[in-house]
Formats: sequence, C-alpha cells, structure tokens
Amino acid sequence: MPASKAQQAATAHRRAQAIALRLAGMDYQTIAERLDYADRGAASKDIHRALEANLEAESAAAATLRELEVQRLDRMQAAAWAKAAKGDLKAIETVLKVIDRRARLLGLDRPARTEITGADGGPLQVEAVDLAELERLIALSDGTTPDAPDDTDPAEEA
Repeated sequence: MPASKAQQAATAHRRAQAIALRLAGMDYQTIAERLDYADRGAASKDIHRALEANLEAESAAAATLRELEVQRLDRMQAAAWAKAAKGDLKAIETVLKVIDRRARLLGLDRPARTEITGADGGPLQVEAVDLAELERLIALSDGTTPDAPDDTDPAEEA
C-alpha cells in the first residue's frame, strides 16, 4: 500500500533536514542519530535517494526548457527564412545565427580535436614526468599558458 500524504510529507521533510545536515558537514552517523534513522547506512541511502530524485527532476526541467528554446528558435528562423531564401543578406545572417545557436543548444557541433606533437610534428616523447611537467603538458593541451618552470634542482637544495 502506498504511503499516505502525511507519510510522504514527513519523509520529504526528514530528507530535507538530512541533506541540510550533510551540507553542513555532518557525518552520516550523526545524521542518523539526530533524525532517528535505523543506522548510518539508512541515512546515507535516504540522502542519496533524495539527491537522485532531485537530479532527475532538474534533468526533466532542463529538457523541457531546452525544448521550449528550440521552439523559439524555430519560430525565429521561420520568420527570417523567406527573406533569407530571396537573398537578403541580413536575413541570411540572422538565420545562420539561429542555426548556430540551435546546434550549440542541442550539442550538434563536434568537439574540437586537439593533438599535441613533439618536434617537427613527430610523437611527443615523455619520460619520467614529474608533477610540474605534467601540469605544463596539461596547460599546453588546454591552450593555457603554463606557469614559468621552476629552474631549481631539488638535489641542489638538499
């Protein structure tokens, strides 16, 4: 038999309290004791269920909003389409912007491919990389400027 409205409300209230306590940094055992869960595992499970339900609700809301935005873009494109088809350059530019926005919204564009090569386009040689060198390589692949290298030798400092 499904839970009554009162039981559902009580469960939702306790979950909200549990999430608030967890966000405040409280451990599952303490949450279980304060909110009368059977044990820390029950508190953890309840919090995770609540968070998953929230993610599902947020995901559904985002999908609804995305669909609404696509419909708006469709109307905008339809409004400019006839003029664009007749060669109106401003209308063509507008249609292309709408198409680009739709592609970004729906994730239709392929991600840019990045490849790092060594000297003369050959393979990148990596040997015994320390953390600083790894961070430099990651920065290069991200297109960011790596921090200036530390020229000190740890052996010399000893």
